[in-house]
Amino acid sequence: MKVLRSIGAVVTGYLLVGAAAELLFYLSGRNPHAPASAPFIVLTAIYGFFIAALAGHVAARIAGRLELLHAAVLACLVALVALLSLLADLGAGSVWSQLVALLFMAPAVMIGAMTRRKKTDEMSRSTVQHKEAL
Repeated sequence: MKVLRSIGAVVTGYLLVGAAAELLFYLSGRNPHAPASAPFIVLTAIYGFFIAALAGHVAARIAGRLELLHAAVLACLVALVALLSLLADLGAGSVWSQLVALLFMAPAVMIGAMTRRKKTDEMSRSTVQHKEAL
């Protein structure tokens, strides 16, 4: 059961990142492998950062244990897919979207999981303090 929950946590996080990226490019009418303007690249990096952080947070919450490990697996998956896409497109097209995923989104997954962990730690401390006060 724990293994299925772990797999589900990582898969859910990855689906969140992938669906959000697809939605961005669909709604903007842009091809992620075509050249883009600097403002669109910056917007994509900011959007991707927050979506990836959310995905890390969600994956950590679903996992319920070893939150940072699950987030690290998700971050490595995001980075691996971006790296493979980068290598496949090298010399054949623009690689800005893959670089955004590698430089901003993969690390953001870990930040999202750390915020989840910090929130959980704070809740645990307040519970202990409340019990001690009684």
